[in-house]
This record gives sequence, structure tokens and C-alpha cells, in this order.
Amino acid sequence: MPNTDGAVDQTAPGPPSRSGPPIDPRLVARARATRRYFVAGVIVASITAVVVVIQARQARVLSQAIARVVDHQTTDGLATAAIILAVVFGARALLTWFHSVIAHRTAAAVKSQLRLDVIRSRLARPSDREVSTPALVTLVTRGIDALDGFYGRYLPQLVMAVTVPIIIIVAIVSADWSSAAIVAITIPLIPVFMILVGWSTEARTRRRWRTQLLLARHFADLVAGLPTLQVFGRARAQADGLRRTEGVHRHETMGTLRVSFLSALVLELLATLSVAVVAVTAGFRVVHGDLDLATSLFILILAPEAYQPVRQVGVHYHDAADGMAAAESAFSVIDADPVTTPTAPSPTGPLVELSSVTFVPDGATTPIISDVSMTIERGEIVALTGPSGAGKTTIITSIAGLSSPTSGTLVAPPRSSIAYVAQHPAMIAGTVADNVRLGAPDATDDEVRHALDRVGAHQLELNQATGGTVATLSAGEQRRVAMARAVLRVTKGGAILLVVDEPTAGLDADTERTLIETLRSLDTTAIVVSHREAVIEAADREIIVEGCRS
Repeated sequence: MPNTDGAVDQTAPGPPSRSGPPIDPRLVARARATRRYFVAGVIVASITAVVVVIQARQARVLSQAIARVVDHQTTDGLATAAIILAVVFGARALLTWFHSVIAHRTAAAVKSQLRLDVIRSRLARPSDREVSTPALVTLVTRGIDALDGFYGRYLPQLVMAVTVPIIIIVAIVSADWSSAAIVAITIPLIPVFMILVGWSTEARTRRRWRTQLLLARHFADLVAGLPTLQVFGRARAQADGLRRTEGVHRHETMGTLRVSFLSALVLELLATLSVAVVAVTAGFRVVHGDLDLATSLFILILAPEAYQPVRQVGVHYHDAADGMAAAESAFSVIDADPVTTPTAPSPTGPLVELSSVTFVPDGATTPIISDVSMTIERGEIVALTGPSGAGKTTIITSIAGLSSPTSGTLVAPPRSSIAYVAQHPAMIAGTVADNVRLGAPDATDDEVRHALDRVGAHQLELNQATGGTVATLSAGEQRRVAMARAVLRVTKGGAILLVVDEPTAGLDADTERTLIETLRSLDTTAIVVSHREAVIEAADREIIVEGCRS
């Protein structure tokens, strides 16, 4: 049942605590698009800063032309100055648009790469229980989409904030070094305040991300278990729990927004006061004759432009916080320890060999299996038997390369050479033929039909719908489709080892007999977990697994 106490989802890939640079180095290291963006972004930002300086100088020229008109001297140069200034404004707008296009294309490329990396990493650990399916779905959809704000708004302003103020300060130095000194001293104060605000924002963003994952998992679990809840009259109680979880998420979201608005106010106030210091200082110097009016106008036009990118970094910092939280969650999945690959068997030795294998689940102290050793020769059909919970499924998932033993030596073929059928096989959304053809993608319809017939699934049509939100196949039919897929993988896909968990559970005697005959006729090595006497008798050998749990 879903968790309804408002606690944080412990299986959610939450972001770890971080206090580091404004950009996660792993994004730069993994995403080539990020590195290309930095190069293009610095070039565009530098050109933009130069255009801003030209704009200020041209505004100064235009103001002088206007002053001559007001003094009834001449209109010479007025039209030219106005046209040049308009062109400069247009160039600046074009550069801003181009910078935005680069940022959004980079965001699309990085999101695509991260999604692929997350899915590939998850596929490399198919039995990983650290990340729940709802949390993973939230991460690869809404979670990684948060990088739009990071790349589309925050990162462009960060590049501008590093590049533009330096060029503008150099331009102001050429006109008045004291005003440039004021700008150079006050601009670093804004990042300092951003860091102070960021410490509070980081914790809130982390909590909000976790509550979002909790809400997603809670809702998915509730929908999946709704029929059972309805039967036992617990649907309303779970709805109340979902409402409490949603309330926690709403509270965290509003708290994050409150900090966002307050921090934006603080940064805007600091930037405004800094510009005011420059303006007041320049004004007093003009009054006392220490600075001419044209130069002061040039400085007053450039000063706000120096602060603007830094202010925008503060405004969009919370977009970055959401994006970085999602990226860190993605990296927590991507960088997880991979499943240890079993040692490949020698050409003349046993196909499968376990030597003193022990398996202890993560977070547990008691092993499921301890010091297990067994040998399975090529072409042999072995039945694994034993009481429920003894570790039979744990053994075959390790052999199939889906999990790693805690200690011991495991020799088995690579996963690409194994046909595996789980106790509760999954169906992809599509048709029966689509699911069977996963065993051999190039199989013809006739070959798919033959595989289904060999496992007693004569009544299933190739174009019959499977998967999706509605179960169109019974549990027994799903098991037979999975068996047909495994048969096709052995006969056409090149698999040399068949690993099956309870293949005849829930099947009638005739279908069970058909399945056993097919298993014998495949002429391949097979490991079958079963409690059925007919399956055990058909095997070449029986291995009893005792397990370690009381």
C-alpha cells in the first residue's frame, strides 16, 4: 500500500546535499552539447558586451546631437546617430535571440542524453530496488524537463554575468576610473548575497523535489492497487492519505516560491542601491566640475548594463536549483554501481558454476543464500526446488546477470546468450507478436506462431493487444507468451541457456505437459525453478536450495 504519513520516499532518487559550483561538473563532463554551449555562449556574450559599449557611446553621440538641436545650432549628424543607435539596438536584440536559441537547443540535447543515460543505467540493473518505478518515471519526464529553466534562463545569464561586466568595467575605466572602481567593488556583493540565499533555497528545493517524487509514487501505487482497496473498503482512507501527501507537496512548493520572491527582492534592492551609488557620485562630481556631463551620461548608461546580467542570475537562480536537483537525481541513478558481470564459462568447462556464493540484500544483515555451490553441465536440464523464500529466484537472477552476488564466484554465459522468463513476466504495450518477437526481432509471423503453438498458446492471436493500462491477457497467458519469447530466443536468437521461474504455475495439466515436451525438445541447457512434480521428474537433475531464512 502507498505511504500515507507524509514521509519522504526512501526509494526516490533524491539529490544529495551539495555546496559546489553553480554548474555541476558532471553535466560538462557528460554532455558534449554543454561544452559547445560554453564556447558559443562566451563568444555571443562578449559580442553583446561590445555592442552594449557601442550603444552607450552612440547614445552619447546622439545626446550631443540633440543638445545642438536644442541650442538651435544645427541638425547635422542627428539622423545618422539615430539610425546607428537603432541598428545597435537591433543587433543586440538579434544576439539575445541567438543566445536563447543556442540555450534551448543545448537543453534539448542534454535532456535527451540524460534520459538515455538514465534508462541505460536502469536497464543495466533491472532488479535494482533502490529507485521505484513511479520515481523513475517522474525523473525522466517532469524532473529532467526542469533543465529547460537551467539552460534556457539561468545558464545564458550566468555566461553574460561573467563576461559582460568585465568588458563594461574596462570601458568605464577608459572614461572615469573612480566610477569603474565603484562598479567593480559593488558587483561582487551580489554573488555573495546569492550564495547566502542559495544555502536556504537549496534545502527547500531538495525537500520539494522529494515530496514531488513521493506524490508521484503515492498516486501510482494508489491507482495500481485501487481494485484491491475498493474490495476491502479502504479507497476513501487512501484518498485521505493522498490528500495529505499533496498538502505536504503544496506546502513545500509555496515555501520555495516565498524564498524565491524574497531573494529576488533582496538582490534587486542591492543592485539598485549599487547603481544609485554610481549615479549619486557621478552627479556630485558633475556639480563640482570634476566630471563633464557627456562622460557622466556615458557612465550612467553603462552602469545598469553591468549589473543587469548579475541581477538576472539571481532572478533565475531558482530555475537553476530545480534543474540541478533533477540533474543530481539523474546522476544518482547513472553513477550507481553496475551489476557485476559473471565470469564467462570456458569452452570445455561447465556452462554454469557457483562457488561459495552468498547474497545479502542492500540494507539487510541476513543473507538470502549463503555459501551456495553448484555446477550445471552443458545440455543439462536442472530443476531448482526448495521451500518458498529459500533463494531460488535470487540464484537464477544472478545467473541471468540481473543481480550480483555479495561474495563468491559465479560462472555463466553473458546476458545476451541467456533466455530468461520471470515468475511474473512483463508485457510491453503492443501485440502478442510484438512481445514474442522480443526474443528474435527478425522472426517472421510464421516463426512467432510456431513458438506460441509449442508452448500451448494456440488460442492467442498474433495481433491481440497486450500491455498498456488494461490487462488483456490472463496471468497464464502472459506466462505462455513469455515462454514463447524464450523459445524463439533459443531457436533463433542464439541463446545457449534457458532460465525459467515457475513456468507451469497456474497452468492445466495438458498445457503443462506441452510445455515440458517443448522444454525437452529445445536441446539446450535449462535451469527451471518449480514446485511441480511433473517438471521435477522431467529434469535431468534436481538441486534443492535450503536458503538461510527462518
